[in-house]
Amino acid sequence: MTKTFTGPDARRPALPASPSRRRRRPAAPRGRFLTAFAFVLPALVLFVLLVLAPILIAAYLSLYRWNGVGPPTNFIGLDNYLRAFRHQIFLGDLRNLLIIVALSLLVQLPISLGLALLLNRKIRGRAFYRVMFFAPYVISEAITAVLFSLILSPESGMANQLLSAFGMEGWPWLSDPDTVMISLFLVITWKYFGFHMIIYMAGLQGIPKELTEAASIDGANPWNVFRHVTLPLLAPTIRISVFLSVIGAIQLFDLVWILTGGGPSHASETLAVTMYDYGFRRTQIGYASAISVLMFLLALVFALGYQRTVMRRDVQGALTTMGGGR
Repeated sequence: MTKTFTGPDARRPALPASPSRRRRRPAAPRGRFLTAFAFVLPALVLFVLLVLAPILIAAYLSLYRWNGVGPPTNFIGLDNYLRAFRHQIFLGDLRNLLIIVALSLLVQLPISLGLALLLNRKIRGRAFYRVMFFAPYVISEAITAVLFSLILSPESGMANQLLSAFGMEGWPWLSDPDTVMISLFLVITWKYFGFHMIIYMAGLQGIPKELTEAASIDGANPWNVFRHVTLPLLAPTIRISVFLSVIGAIQLFDLVWILTGGGPSHASETLAVTMYDYGFRRTQIGYASAISVLMFLLALVFALGYQRTVMRRDVQGALTTMGGGR
């Protein structure tokens, strides 16, 4: 028996679904690519003009003996690079770089870590101490250099006056090749230790307190808590701090140029100071360009090697976290 339908819908034929009810298709891959490219384009243009183009120009000029007047025509190939590795001043710059890096890793960063551990505790006035220790980093390099050139003056500087008040002989500080690097490192430490202290404090505040409290309840003394709980969890922050310290040492210029000018007798000269001296004072643009390319390659090799070896686990952990959150 066939069932008969009556009513207003009985004679209405079935209509296809309206376009508005159809499921919308996702945008085409080409459209998504053009949209992403439009957002990235301004940053890409700035990167090409301000980073990539100067590197390529410096690499091109480093192949010429050029004084900056007229177009470069005296092509000498890699002679500027060979000259750099035979130049005693350039080799001295590399030695000074190693001294600054070694002292930073052995003295400056441990001091910063110790202060961060101290100020991470609940002590009276810790907000004031944080601001006071971080304040030197806010001061510009030029002001810092002028300030310490007055403090470390061998004749009338405040440092020698304090030594004389305690019955001690004054130091030559910045005027002696044997003491200039130590004096320069003291200024660098005063300027940048607050920056690394803030980095360590940020890392310490990311460590759950439950872990340290559980270790203390289990009978671990403060040293064991720091060694087996705090330090391993703070290791990624320490690796970033070391990376920034080394890269900053390669690029060091302002403090040295204003404080010592690279002297006395090139004893405190850095790679950036030598590049500036030969490029803008002696107008040996080709040789200065070669030094700048070597600085870039040194920083690039260190950055890639450091990320590949030391920071490899941190990068993989970040990518794993991002992939797991999808």
